[in-house]
Amino acid sequence: MNFNPKHILGIKDLSAAEIHFILDSAASFKEINSRQIKKVPTLRGKTIVNLFFEASTRTRTSFEIAGKRLSADTINISASSSSVVKGETLEDTAKNIEAMHPDIIVMRHSASGACDYLAQRLKCSVINAGDGTHEHPSQALLDVFTIRQHKEKIEGLTVTIAGDVTHSRVVRSNIYCLTKLGAKVRVAGPRTMLPPGLEKLGCEVYTDLREAIRDVDCIMMLRIQRERQGKTLIPSLREYARFYGLNPENIKLAKPDVIVLHPGPMNRGVEISSQVADGPHNVILDQVENGVAVRMALLYLVSGGEPLQQN
Repeated sequence: MNFNPKHILGIKDLSAAEIHFILDSAASFKEINSRQIKKVPTLRGKTIVNLFFEASTRTRTSFEIAGKRLSADTINISASSSSVVKGETLEDTAKNIEAMHPDIIVMRHSASGACDYLAQRLKCSVINAGDGTHEHPSQALLDVFTIRQHKEKIEGLTVTIAGDVTHSRVVRSNIYCLTKLGAKVRVAGPRTMLPPGLEKLGCEVYTDLREAIRDVDCIMMLRIQRERQGKTLIPSLREYARFYGLNPENIKLAKPDVIVLHPGPMNRGVEISSQVADGPHNVILDQVENGVAVRMALLYLVSGGEPLQQN
């Protein structure tokens, strides 16, 4: 299969075959990341601009490391250091950056659809690093890569995603990704954090976390995104943790070999207890590690590359 997309804007528009192609490419790059010398010359001479209008630790650092390990020149620009704070529009900022001839812009923005907007107006490639509550494609890909690593398959698995679903871009990308690959997805949270119409995406919706995680293969916990909430949606964090936090007791309802994922940042003691976050079921740091390989694959593929052969 030959898959060289101009942009990576979301999982919704990718086919199952294209997702598998990206995951297989990422597997090759993961092998590179385990070497003593972790640098390859595949993107030498390319310029990547990480344009982040929202705070990020894992995603921005991961994209930066991915670009540098591919030998690309990588530049980071945050909202506070851009001319947006002086009143410049997003389009003008991006076009000024494009005038310097970058090959790829990796962007995170608070507005849903911002990456699609730029992709229609710029000549360089655009990779969506998270736009509003819309999508976060690289996160979903690394999540699925991690699940496949531990379960050796995706098809036939049951995965529960629980927490602040309304304000999460991660959940939408994961629903698209998991269902396309044949997994059964359950979504759980308080009614105030469950948007209408979720069933249309192909998932089952629960308001009882205990029922949602019963006999599942994987559990993904989401934090409460208070920065996106215009009002308080829960009585208190203590009550939320009591009914919707994953802890050593309710995790027993899942399968004995369940794995626990979290896109980060975690709020320990709220959506996940420290015992679970640090326990034998957690694969959270595997997600972080795999994020570099997945993002190397995305940068490589939008640059016109083919998957590397594993040694």
